[in-house]
Amino acid sequence: MQNEIEIGRNKRGRRTYGLDDVAVVPSRRTRDAEDVSTSWQVDAYHFDIPIFAAPMDSVMSPETAIQLGQLGGLGVLDLEGLWTRYENPEPLLTEIAHLEPNDVHGRIREIYAEPIKPELIRERITQLRDAGVVAAGSLSPQRTQEHWKSVVDAGVDIFFIRGTTVSAEHVSGNREPLNLKRFIYELDVPVIVGGCATYTAALHLMRTGAAGVLVGFGGGASQTTWETLGISVPLASAVADVAAARRDYMDESGGRYVHVIADGGLGRSGDIVKAIACGADGLMVGAALARATEAPGRGFHWGSEAHHPTMPRGHRVEVGQVAPLEQILFGPGLSADGTTNLVGALRHAMATTGYTELKEFQRVEVVTTR
Repeated sequence: MQNEIEIGRNKRGRRTYGLDDVAVVPSRRTRDAEDVSTSWQVDAYHFDIPIFAAPMDSVMSPETAIQLGQLGGLGVLDLEGLWTRYENPEPLLTEIAHLEPNDVHGRIREIYAEPIKPELIRERITQLRDAGVVAAGSLSPQRTQEHWKSVVDAGVDIFFIRGTTVSAEHVSGNREPLNLKRFIYELDVPVIVGGCATYTAALHLMRTGAAGVLVGFGGGASQTTWETLGISVPLASAVADVAAARRDYMDESGGRYVHVIADGGLGRSGDIVKAIACGADGLMVGAALARATEAPGRGFHWGSEAHHPTMPRGHRVEVGQVAPLEQILFGPGLSADGTTNLVGALRHAMATTGYTELKEFQRVEVVTTR
């Protein structure tokens, strides 16, 4: 392959690109930002903006999920988080935000040791449905077999199976693994699965019947998978590879479209623009929304990797409280650092390059900056 380089005599590697390594190129035509549409659809559900909130306790509570839904996006609840372990986790969220750095991992583990309660799963999803927004929840592959019935019985609209890496062919000698294809076939709701980062892995996930595929390993700002496991794939190349799998699967399946959702490392508006330019249909955003004054993390951000019982792969990081959620999404922007007016920035980028639809914008010219 043209982009392969020699690492040493016995190993070759593929040259890949992160979002910081690429840039969008304006075309010969420009448009008014007001003419641009940022809407898209997953299965029967229509959204005004292509932003899903990451299922992290520092980002989404039932209240913020409802608020984001009313603003046109989708709030995804972590159904293994504090909201399904405790009736009222607010005091614990405050405690996590005020922990000394050396005490974080130990105390977070203790807090998350509380068992998940099926009745709280049902209660949280019912709360979203009663508010009239699309109810979405996320479980890891390990917990899906245990709790999926509670999730579906509560009336979830979109179900996420999200892990560091999710494959269609998990092999286990200790327990029966989740059969994704059979599971999705028997379920009557759209299922979005991930993360994955390669063409082949994505193609296999698409063949299971998933409505969407998460690209990347999530938890960009708070995750240390690179340091602890040595696993990392630059997102620009990963999204472009999975978008190629989407195209080939459409041909293979006779026209079935599977949504590609970039997940992780989308902390600023420029990252969001470039992820869509590389082929993403939607975006799962964590740190950018954790900066909202309403976010339950109170200016701090952490993911499920931070409280893993044996192999923590994430930190609690301070992201600050920048602005209310609506202002982070729609502006007006407070500074020129891409932390506010995320949707406005996307509209302006699309208008500057002459595109009015998200699907069209995936065809924009992109250059590498290194």
